[in-house]
Amino acid sequence: MTLFRLEGINVEIEKQRLLHFASMSVEAGQMVAVCGPNGAGKSTLLKVAAGLIRPRQGSVTVHGRDLKSLTARQRGESIAYLAQDRTIAWNLPAIEIAALGGLHFGYGDIMVRAARALDLVGVGHLAHRGVADMSGGERARVLLARALVTDAPVLIADEPVAGLDPDAALLVLERLRQRASDRAAVVVTMHDLSAAAQFADRVVVVANGRVVADAAPMEALSVDVLREHFRIAAQWVETENGPLLATRRL
Repeated sequence: MTLFRLEGINVEIEKQRLLHFASMSVEAGQMVAVCGPNGAGKSTLLKVAAGLIRPRQGSVTVHGRDLKSLTARQRGESIAYLAQDRTIAWNLPAIEIAALGGLHFGYGDIMVRAARALDLVGVGHLAHRGVADMSGGERARVLLARALVTDAPVLIADEPVAGLDPDAALLVLERLRQRASDRAAVVVTMHDLSAAAQFADRVVVVANGRVVADAAPMEALSVDVLREHFRIAAQWVETENGPLLATRRL
């Protein structure tokens, strides 16, 4: 079942076209990685998907309903969004930051939900520490916990593992994969192409504002695609832990 669809998305800001007729869909139970070079339009695509940017043309639908027709509360219940920007203005305890993800829904067990989400991403022991006193990677996981609290059927995360150490990055990707296995539609942007191949069901490659590939990971990230759009020479190597990408600059 398709939970989430973007179709024919055009975005133009200050006469610069950022997305050109971009389309993608995500089914319940799928994790889709959006990959591409810097400035390709990945974050813009996710902001459109979350309703933060209104496209000049095209549509976004969730459960078959146009995103524009949903109230703010309905959007919040349908889509959880983790931004690339990890700025937090107040030095609140981690558990209170996590709880903000569902506070306006009136969950009676919100603090229990928040504690559970912090545990899931490996920072439960920091529940009562102020977020300004944490490392950037710890703060990033608190913000992911905030997104997980909602139990929204669509989870959109912009570079959720950027700046994390390898163990924390793998934990976060495992949790996102688990969320998809629980019948959510998960969309993430990633720069680690080997991790995208390991964890995602599909990879959508964005370059110059266009979707240039949308397929199973190793098909979407083919040697030709990587050469043309990422400007790297690459070879996929099968290992016991999944495919690994060996690369060099052209």
